[in-house]
Amino acid sequence: MIKKCDFPGCTKAGTCRAPKTRDLKEYWFFCQEHAAEYNKNWNYYADMSPEEIEEDWEQQTFGASTKRSKQDSADYIKFLNDFITGRDTFDKMPPKKSLPSAIVSAFKTLDLPITASWHEIGTKYRALAKKHHPDIASGDTSGTEFARISSAYQTLKRHFGK
Repeated sequence: MIKKCDFPGCTKAGTCRAPKTRDLKEYWFFCQEHAAEYNKNWNYYADMSPEEIEEDWEQQTFGASTKRSKQDSADYIKFLNDFITGRDTFDKMPPKKSLPSAIVSAFKTLDLPITASWHEIGTKYRALAKKHHPDIASGDTSGTEFARISSAYQTLKRHFGK
């Protein structure tokens, strides 16, 4: 349901949501013009000290708080230092296991990157199946291409646990 713009005296549709407070639980609904004006003047960090801003930023970015015990602080500083200088502990991490060759081959058969989502796989499979199905495809494919595509899809289906 579209509401009327919350700006006093405006009769346009309030299609743009703008936060009332920092907790982002309540919103104003403005027209585009008033939303742009409101957003220009709204400061998420208004009335916060620099320490509170840093605390909030770190919480939002890392999910961690700057308020920590001395031991936690030392561990955190070591973590940052290791990460910034030399990356010793990070470079020694074991490489991620590669995908089995059957899975990689199935992605290649469907002409998809190995990062493809299940939705992308399904969309590509349906398009290729429609194109190469023996009842529809013209030419002498005799179902071999369709069988390869179906086999690749079944392999990926098992891999994704579907």
